Amino acid sequence: MSSTTHFGPSSSTLERDARRIHDDKPVSPGSIAIGVIIGRMSEFFDFFVFGLASVLVFPKLVFPFAPDALTATLYSFAIFSLAFIARPVGSIVFMTVDRWYGRGTKLTIALFVLGGSTASIAFLPGYDVIGVWSIYLLALFRLGQGFALGGAWDGLASLLALNAPENRRGWYAMIPQLGAPIGFALASTLFGYFVANLSSEDFLSWGWRYPFFVAFAINVVALFARLRLVMTREFGTLLEQNELSATPIPEVIRVHGRDILIGAFVPLASFAMFHLVTIFPLGWMNLFGDQPIGTFLAVQVVGAAVGILGIIVSGLLADRIGRRGQLAVCAIIIAIFSFIGPMLLAGGNSGQDAFVIIGFGVLGLSFGQAAGSVSSRFGRAYRYTGAALTSDLSWLIGAGFAPLVALSLSSSFGLPFVGYYLLSGAACTLLALAFNEKLKARDA
Repeated sequence: MSSTTHFGPSSSTLERDARRIHDDKPVSPGSIAIGVIIGRMSEFFDFFVFGLASVLVFPKLVFPFAPDALTATLYSFAIFSLAFIARPVGSIVFMTVDRWYGRGTKLTIALFVLGGSTASIAFLPGYDVIGVWSIYLLALFRLGQGFALGGAWDGLASLLALNAPENRRGWYAMIPQLGAPIGFALASTLFGYFVANLSSEDFLSWGWRYPFFVAFAINVVALFARLRLVMTREFGTLLEQNELSATPIPEVIRVHGRDILIGAFVPLASFAMFHLVTIFPLGWMNLFGDQPIGTFLAVQVVGAAVGILGIIVSGLLADRIGRRGQLAVCAIIIAIFSFIGPMLLAGGNSGQDAFVIIGFGVLGLSFGQAAGSVSSRFGRAYRYTGAALTSDLSWLIGAGFAPLVALSLSSSFGLPFVGYYLLSGAACTLLALAFNEKLKARDA
């Protein structure tokens, strides 16, 4: 029995009607690109606001009972990791919502949960006020962020890629990735402003809460930008051709389980690097450095700008040497950086600044082509769901625990162990690329 019997017109029916209304208004690739960037920027802004607060706020607000600042930061990073565990669960639940009620309903629910979870953190009382419930609530809201992000997968990046000319695939693939450094730069700018202009007492009392309020407003803007594209004729056509349909997850795993696993390891070098140049160095500097936090956040904003340039360059290079070649070269560069990076971090203020700026440049080159690197192996009907599951697994393995592991290793055994951790990610990427190439040759 159809959903319309019990609930009236379904979201899917309403979406088809909206597309008919917009039949005379075709969307340009530029509009798709802007919508994709806005969507990704809002998601990363939410996550980076939490990540920065995991260093600057939560150790003192939520874990004041910890024996020292290092232990409190490790506790905070453990909460940070919860979102990446919840993300695959969100994908599973919201794929079902997508099939039953349509992409518009799915996105609306997911982004309001994401924005609501983030904004709720702004009202979080500290441990001194409500005791252990402060920890429980922070963990719940963080799980809500990850759960919602799993549902925020909209297929717009796939729409952009499918509209790309054959010789410009690398260029179009890098466009969604621009949202990450933009989101980080906005979050760092906001935190940097309040850190620089408020006393420590005022910042910990109320100043840190404002970026979490801003996150909800950004999510509302992003929701309307993405819904506008979901209602386009191009999206509807690809959906009807099964290019962007939600397929039951057990079926996707049965048909493409091997491709999901390989695809999760292909971008591991880039994803391991992701939090090692954003959240981890801020935590290390806050604990062991002597540079003012506001100044270091400004350096990270400069690093994000370098990362944007690196992502753009990655698109140009990938169209010349291929996406696989681009990822392999960048994995080798990351392996080299794994030996240089720890020495920079140990080199005082100038070395720490160089670590961030150079690291962001390397990250941009790699991250620009990291998404969907093996999505071409998914059958047409499985591409949308398969790409979502692959992305969830990649973030969980590569980035979810990176700040926690890196800080634990470096504080216990020294900074070189951060490099070893990064080197393992580069090795996984190179092995996954080689294995994927063998499978392609065997299946050809």
